[in-house]
Amino acid sequence: MNKIYLIGFVFLTLVSTAKAQNDPAAKKILDGVSAKIKNFKAITATFSLKSITSKGKDNGTKVGSVSLKGQKYVMKQNKVEIICDGAKIYNFDGNKTITVSSVEDAGSTLSPQILLSNFYDKDYTYKLISAAGNFYQIELLPNDKRKNVQKINIYIDKAKSFITKAKVLDKSNNTIELSISNPNTNATLNDNIFQFNKAKYPKDIEVLD
Repeated sequence: MNKIYLIGFVFLTLVSTAKAQNDPAAKKILDGVSAKIKNFKAITATFSLKSITSKGKDNGTKVGSVSLKGQKYVMKQNKVEIICDGAKIYNFDGNKTITVSSVEDAGSTLSPQILLSNFYDKDYTYKLISAAGNFYQIELLPNDKRKNVQKINIYIDKAKSFITKAKVLDKSNNTIELSISNPNTNATLNDNIFQFNKAKYPKDIEVLD
């Protein structure tokens, strides 16, 4: 699984009982972020993904871009590309394979629109860990214990009320660090960039759904 798809796999159903366990201070901060994000018509940003093994080995950092409009998004990292048209997700591996899945099937993963919306009230129990310095740090624990994610720590810029970083720890104690930079919250995006077009890929592309 390519690491860009972490923001799938490692980016909406369930659990009303978890709400009683949530930290009110964390909820207030997250609600503020969600409310602000919903006022933006479209967002573009760059991101980096850093992979660290359970033994502390740095496997390097990859850089990409994301464009987000409502429930639609496009992510690119070199030749790898993920397109979500709001109903389906098309994951191009950068070679000759495109995997198609539904948004519902990916509901509990950390996709861009989930990371930048109110995902926390549906799939996670959360608490405020730190309010020191310029960032709030909030820990999220998945309600569905079958998922490979052990926990996620997100960092919210106090001044911008925007999530700028997330650390995802899987059950094998490997870590993925996602950093978001250069956000443009006044972006103008044409809807056609979120439409899958098989013709722009290699002629021998294999589409798996």
